Amino acid sequence: MTDGNPDRLPDLTAYDAVLFDLDGVLTPTAEVHMHAWRTMFEELFAQWDIQPPYTDRDYFEYLDGKKRYDGVASLLRSRDVEVPWGDPADPPTADTVCGIGNRKNLVFAAVLRSEGIAAYPGSMRLVDKLQAAGVPIAVVSSSKNAQEVLEAAGIRDRFDVVMDGVVAERDHLRSKPAPDVFVEAARMLGVDPARSVAVEDALSGVQSAAAGGFAVVVGVDRGVGGEDLARAGATVVVDDLAAFVD
Repeated sequence: MTDGNPDRLPDLTAYDAVLFDLDGVLTPTAEVHMHAWRTMFEELFAQWDIQPPYTDRDYFEYLDGKKRYDGVASLLRSRDVEVPWGDPADPPTADTVCGIGNRKNLVFAAVLRSEGIAAYPGSMRLVDKLQAAGVPIAVVSSSKNAQEVLEAAGIRDRFDVVMDGVVAERDHLRSKPAPDVFVEAARMLGVDPARSVAVEDALSGVQSAAAGGFAVVVGVDRGVGGEDLARAGATVVVDDLAAFVD
């Protein structure tokens, strides 16, 4: 269902908890990732005299949606550059696929610190409404940078639970679209998914929440498409979470 009419949207304060994805739902983090990749690769290309120069098209063709190290290898291969794969524990100074990927993570953190990131106003209005009503809320993110993003946005203290990529890796939880992370976050909050709400903007995230048996799965359409979100399992789709407040 795609519906922006607040008279027909469910009252999210009536549920036991609301669990939010981070990137694309609470914060426009993709822009920071793009900036970090661009900064890191422009410096690397200059040092190694790699041509042609890095462009944002490279991000969409070789990096977007891929695991960090796979993206590095793919982009370097597009320039006929091969380096050893290395190990995830490699330092950011290492000239390996993993080292370069870890270097990007340092740049990502630096961009966050220097430029910050602002949460979506509509999303924070909903958070305000839920907190005023005493509804527990959580963040459920695949990113290992979730804590840093929340801190940079100044909203870390707003959430009772943060289930992120670090916790998921530590506890051997399967990533979205498997239901593990949403279900575990509900457990951490002490609530039943069948009486709770999940909010997602990605197809894999919607599938994860639907598989977890959440009472309401809100799809936030930031460009994926309302019909696709609904097919993935969203029970309601909005363009902005302010629809639940206005």
